[in-house]
Amino acid sequence: MSIGALDAASAYGRALTVGRSGGVAGGTAKPQATGGFGDMVSSMVGNAATTMRAAESASARQVAGKGDLIDVVTAMGAAETALDTVVAVRDRVVSAYTDIMRLQI
Repeated sequence: MSIGALDAASAYGRALTVGRSGGVAGGTAKPQATGGFGDMVSSMVGNAATTMRAAESASARQVAGKGDLIDVVTAMGAAETALDTVVAVRDRVVSAYTDIMRLQI
């Protein structure tokens, strides 16, 4: 799935419209009941941080001689995957933002 500049611009416009008045400007659209893109990114970053903390604690247990090496490798792999996902989303958002900024008005 690719995110184009037009998709990002329309999402940004909807977020501004909802955020200004605490509701939807003009009353023509219904506010979303579910979390938006910001909530998704926030939960993704929180999950990545939790995964990295778990990998760090598994590594500390292994160093102390109380953990299993397989658990450490599995936790580190999960943390790397979570971090790669967050970085990929960040790169796509930055790319969409630069595309929007290049648009001529």
